[in-house]
Amino acid sequence: MNTLLLVLSLILAILSAWLFWQVRLQQRSIGKAMAESYGPDNTREPELILTLRVKDPIALAKRESKSARMLADRLPVMVKRLVYQEVMKELELELAEREIDVEMKLEYR
Repeated sequence: MNTLLLVLSLILAILSAWLFWQVRLQQRSIGKAMAESYGPDNTREPELILTLRVKDPIALAKRESKSARMLADRLPVMVKRLVYQEVMKELELELAEREIDVEMKLEYR
């Protein structure tokens, strides 16, 4: 019985040491990442990003497209994606007309 307790204690001690070592490695990795991103003091200039959200893409699709009226109830995810792609195309055209150079991308969150 004493041998079993000793073996279990040894295994737990080794496991604890290994977990402690993993935590230390993780802390070092986080420290390096923070140093590379100029730390929490925000010493670099923030990047401004414009976010656009269509409040009711299904209603917009139904209003603008005859085929979307039929598809919106059956395939709402696809219709939403198509609405955002179309809005993005129209914005790109409008901004290109005004000679505004932009980088546009569609992100899924």
